[in-house]
Amino acid sequence: MPDIPHPLAPELQAAPRPLGLELRVHGVHGASPERLLDDPRTVRVTGDATAAVFRRTADADAEAHPERYAGRPVVEAYCWSRLTSGNGSRALWLLLLPFMVVNLAHWARPAVPDGLPQPRAVRTYGLLVRIIALSLTLLLIAAACEVALDLLAWQCAGSHPCTRSRPWLHFAEPGRWWGQPGRRLALAALVPAALTGLLWFLSNRTWSAYESQTPPADHENG
Repeated sequence: MPDIPHPLAPELQAAPRPLGLELRVHGVHGASPERLLDDPRTVRVTGDATAAVFRRTADADAEAHPERYAGRPVVEAYCWSRLTSGNGSRALWLLLLPFMVVNLAHWARPAVPDGLPQPRAVRTYGLLVRIIALSLTLLLIAAACEVALDLLAWQCAGSHPCTRSRPWLHFAEPGRWWGQPGRRLALAALVPAALTGLLWFLSNRTWSAYESQTPPADHENG
C-alpha cells in the first residue's frame, strides 16, 4: 500500500501562502503616500502622476519574497486626490459619461477561458453593446445637427424677426453673403463636426492615458 502523506506533513506546512494585501485609501481631503503608509520612504508600483498605488520601499519586491510576510499583509496606498483637481475644462469629460456606461457593459460580459471559442450568447451580447454604443454616438451628433442646422441655420437665420432679436446672427440674415441657405447650412455643419472631433479627442486621450496601459507582469508566471 503506498504511503499517504499526513495532512500536517512538514513539506505541506512549509508551502508559501498567497501574499495578502492591505489597501489604504485617503478621503476627499487627500493625503500623501508617506502619511498613509507611515513611512517616509515610498515607491510607486503602478499608476501615474494623477492616481497611483504606492508601497513602502522595503516592500517593493514583496512578490519575490512571500516568506517575509507570513502572518501580515503588504500595505499599499492608493492616492487619487489629483483626479478631482484641475481647471473647468475637466467638465468636458461628462460628455463621455453615457459611453462609459456602455464600456462597462462591454467588460461585464461573462469570462471565457483562454483557448475556448466564445459562446453564441457572448458574441451576441458584444454585438448588441457595440450597436448601442454606435446608436448613442449617432444620437448625440443628430441632436447637434438638429440644433445647429435646423433650429439656427435654417429656421432662425432665415427669419428677420429671429435674427433681429439675436445680434450674433445678423451676419446670416437673408440678404447678406452668409444669408444664402446653402452657406448657412455649410457653416452650421461645423458644429456637429467639431463635436465629433471633441469626442474623438477626449476618447483618444482617455485611451492613451489609462486604457492602453499594460498591466504589471505576474511574478509567478513571468
